[in-house]
Amino acid sequence: MARGLRPLRRIVPARDHFDWPLFLGIAALCVVGAINLYSATSAAKLALQELYVQQVYWLVVGGIVAGILASVDYRMFEKWAWPSYGVGLVLLVLVFILGRDIRGSSRWLSIGPLSIQPSETMKIALILVLAKHLHTAHGSEHRGLRDLLVPALIAAVPAALVIKQPDLGTGLILSLIFASMVMLLAVPLSLVLRLLGSFIAVVWAVWEFDLLKDYQRARIEAFLNPEHNILGTNWHAHHARVAIGNGGATGWGFMLGTQNQFHFLPDQFTDFPFPVLAEDWGFAGSCLLVTIYAFLVLRALEIAYQSRDRFGAALATGVGALFFWHAVFNLGMVTGLLPVVGVTLPLFSYGGSSVVTDLVGVGFLMSVSAHRQS
Repeated sequence: MARGLRPLRRIVPARDHFDWPLFLGIAALCVVGAINLYSATSAAKLALQELYVQQVYWLVVGGIVAGILASVDYRMFEKWAWPSYGVGLVLLVLVFILGRDIRGSSRWLSIGPLSIQPSETMKIALILVLAKHLHTAHGSEHRGLRDLLVPALIAAVPAALVIKQPDLGTGLILSLIFASMVMLLAVPLSLVLRLLGSFIAVVWAVWEFDLLKDYQRARIEAFLNPEHNILGTNWHAHHARVAIGNGGATGWGFMLGTQNQFHFLPDQFTDFPFPVLAEDWGFAGSCLLVTIYAFLVLRALEIAYQSRDRFGAALATGVGALFFWHAVFNLGMVTGLLPVVGVTLPLFSYGGSSVVTDLVGVGFLMSVSAHRQS
C-alpha cells in the first residue's frame, strides 16, 4: 500500500508546505493589476474597456494552470525541458512564416480566435532547459569560459530569433535570465569581469557600426535627450514621467488621473500601466507595488537557497530573474532611467501570453517551495 501511495505524494504536496506568503503576494499583484487595468481603460473606447474582462479570464486560466503545476513535484518537469525548448524554437521560426505583423513587428501567431506570442512562452522553456543543464553539468567549483559555452548557446539561439522579429526588449530579458541562472556555476570574478568587458565592447560596436533598427536608435537617442522631440519619439516617456509626478504623495484617486483620462498617456494598458497607478494612488501606491515585486523576487531567491537540489534552485532562480528583470526594465523605462524597450510589467500589463507565462512560472516556484523538503 505504501508503494502505491508514492506517486500520489509526488502529485499532491502536504498542506503544511503550501507557500501562503508567495500565494498571497501573487494574488495581491493580480488583484491590483486588474483594478489598475480597469482604470487604464476607463476613458478608452468600448472595445478597449473590455480588455480588463479578458485579463480576468486569462488570470483565471493562468491561476488554474499554476495550481496544477504547484501540485506536481517539480522534479517531474525536468523531462519536459528539451521538448518544450524545441517546441519554443519551432514557434519562433513560424513567426517569420505565419506571424501577424503589428506596428512593424511580427511577434504573434494566430491559432483560431487566439493569438499567442511565442517569445513569451520561450522564457519558460529557456528557464526549464537551463535548469536541467545546470543540474546535470555540476562538477568543479572552478568554472571557466568553456563551461559557459553550452548554456550561452542555448540562450543565444532563441534570443537572436526574438531580436530578429524585432523585439529587442524580450531578447534582452532572455539574455539576462541566462546571465542570472549561470551564476549558480560559481563563475570566478575574473571571468565575470571579462564577460562584462566583452558585453560593453559588443554594445559599443552595435552602436558605432549602426547595427540597430532606426526606431531602436531613435529610442536610445530619446533616452539620452529626454527633452528633445517630445511630440515624437519622446512622447511616451515624457507623459509617463508627467503622470508619475502628477500623482504626488497620495494620487488623484481611482480613475481620476488626468494624463490617463485625457488620453495623453499612450499604451497605458500594456507597456505603461505603472504611470496610471502612480497618478491614481501617488507615491504611496507606487511604493506598495514595488514592495510586492521586491518581496516576490526575494521569496524566489529564498526558495532557491533552501532547495535541496540544483534543478530546483536553478528553476526558482530563473523565475525570480524573470520577474526581476521585467520589473526593472518596465519601471526603468517609465521613470526615464532606461530607454523605452517595450517590456511589460509582470501580471500587471494586459496580455494573455504574458499573464499565462508569468503564472506558469509561479506554478513552478510554488512546486519547488512545496516539494523542496522531500
